Amino acid sequence: MAAQPGAGRLQLLAAIGYNGHVPCGLICHPDKEHVLYPLGCTVVIQELDSKKQTFLHGHTNNVSCVVVSRNGAYVASGQVTFLGFKADIILWDFQRKELLARFSLHKGKVQGLAFSPNSLYLVSLGGLDDGSVVVWNVEKREAICGSPASARRSGHAAVLLCSSSRDEMFVTAGDGTIRAWELDVANRKIHPAECQTGQLKRVITCVKMADDDNYFYAGTSSGDVLKVNTRNKLMTNYGPLKEKFASGVTALLLLKTGDLVVGTGGGIVALCKGSNYKVLKKIQVQGAVTSLTCRGEGAQLLAGTNDCQIYSIDLAAFREELVAACHNEAVHDVAFPLGTSDLFATCSKNDIRVWHTPEYRELLRIVVPNLTCYAIDFMRDGKSIISAWDDGRIRAFLPESGRLLYQIDHAHSLGVTAIAATSDSKRVISGGGEGQVRLWEIGERTQKLGEILKEHVSAVSCIKIKKNDLECVTASLDGTCIIWDLVRFVRRQMILANTCFKCVCYHPEEYQIITGGTDRQIGYWEVFDGSAIREVEGSASGSINGLDITADGAYFVTGGDDHLVKVWDYNEGAMTHIGAGHSGTVTRLKICPGNKYIVSVSADGAILLWKYPPGRGRSRSRPRTKPPARPLRPPHRHRHRHRRRGVGGGSGPASARLGAMRGAAGPVGPGQGGGRPGP
Repeated sequence: MAAQPGAGRLQLLAAIGYNGHVPCGLICHPDKEHVLYPLGCTVVIQELDSKKQTFLHGHTNNVSCVVVSRNGAYVASGQVTFLGFKADIILWDFQRKELLARFSLHKGKVQGLAFSPNSLYLVSLGGLDDGSVVVWNVEKREAICGSPASARRSGHAAVLLCSSSRDEMFVTAGDGTIRAWELDVANRKIHPAECQTGQLKRVITCVKMADDDNYFYAGTSSGDVLKVNTRNKLMTNYGPLKEKFASGVTALLLLKTGDLVVGTGGGIVALCKGSNYKVLKKIQVQGAVTSLTCRGEGAQLLAGTNDCQIYSIDLAAFREELVAACHNEAVHDVAFPLGTSDLFATCSKNDIRVWHTPEYRELLRIVVPNLTCYAIDFMRDGKSIISAWDDGRIRAFLPESGRLLYQIDHAHSLGVTAIAATSDSKRVISGGGEGQVRLWEIGERTQKLGEILKEHVSAVSCIKIKKNDLECVTASLDGTCIIWDLVRFVRRQMILANTCFKCVCYHPEEYQIITGGTDRQIGYWEVFDGSAIREVEGSASGSINGLDITADGAYFVTGGDDHLVKVWDYNEGAMTHIGAGHSGTVTRLKICPGNKYIVSVSADGAILLWKYPPGRGRSRSRPRTKPPARPLRPPHRHRHRHRRRGVGGGSGPASARLGAMRGAAGPVGPGQGGGRPGP
């Protein structure tokens, strides 16, 4: 059912994230009102004032470069793909946000793109496995000509820039190569001219052209800037001579005054004099600067870093302000506080972040350096955020200030991999990489170990607790889901399957559970006796990593290695909506209280907010061909006592009779498991 016909499309409301690893990926539109940047396989267009976002969907893998034409009418984006496969370039109409053309000639990766000054041509540069430069006619949507980007004796060309005034000229540069190209449209050829740098051997990381086309600046990995004359193709000067920029020059911006703004790999943004490269002012930002772009006439700059931060810089005062931040590592979990959809928390390597949903902005960042948080949950009283870390500790933080409230050392020997809190906020249940499930008694000033449950033999991936706190279910990578009695601390049922369980979820009426794992199946199971009710194919490729269900149990959502977010009808077992936007594995997802949004997080660091499909709050359809997988009535008390006498909850005379009944009646349909009537 991974490609169910007739499934609707989920509407993407907002994307929290920015791929700061793309060189020059942050671009201010010429209309001074919009900024563009890549996020996964999507290009995000955001209004600078209102923060409203629109999205350009069309790429099948990560966007590797973005460029906007000088008149602002066109946007072009390239992507990466697998070795030997062609990587697409997409030409977009900016006003209508529509795909105009798709170009496919480069293999592996599109390294760079550039529009000619009058938007007549689009020039593209292939990646390391391609090594070619191609000129495209924008009007006719066809390739004019192409050529290897660098000479055989030179290194790989990685930077591309068009002239500021001439449509027929562009520059490529890279490892030991700087070339100025002339386009011969009549003969459909491009002619390169090598730019001479004398004894200097440099790896060029960025290039910026002067407005009059007389010269261009090239930043190098050695930390200096070269100035090259475009007429005689000779380097005229370079600098700074003494104190070079640490970690290399990674971004350049040429101001109208002739001065340079230099971004470095060490996180320095420096204002330099254009004549001698003397640093006039400088500021420090977090991460290597990968993009510098000017808003309007240059009163305001925007800088993007590879730590996925976006800064606004006032050029007059030369002061920075952080305007956007997001995770720069895989996001492992997402959680909402009880009863509110305005806040949610996410966790990743080094930090936990709390977000304000209506404004899609970060409210709080809790930093724990060099450690990875695998799971988080809000205590039901709202007084703390509990978190599971790879150093084997459980940490609780205050949600307002982020201050550490308490820390449980040596909670698990191989890291804490799952965590959940009871509804009375007095107990926390944790799962570890060694497979143990531990129950902790949380007092006002004390945290003590209450019980250890040893059944799993591999990492616990997910924990869910019943509303009455008397029972919980744990999923593990060892292929088992275990339902635990939290009063007597014994196993009630064990569910075995040929899979590594990644997620589990109770139906709201708590008589059935649904599971997902590496076998790509969504399993419906009976809580009473652990019997299988139904299996639905949840994905065509890759495991199912996240599950969540609506408060009324009518619909549930899944996400996994196929990068898709899917909405399912619980009774029908049919997919109703699908959302494509992630370029990495979807690790977890949640439906917010009130069914306003679906929040999904992924391994590429992105957080996507989807509009919950309208009219999906209550199930209206009924299956035609097979009975519904509806929750069943609680069993009779005497039957429940008799059942518990069996080993593992599923053997003995009662199970034998149930097996004989199933064999005579054929496969057990939804609503028929457990040997008792439905409602």
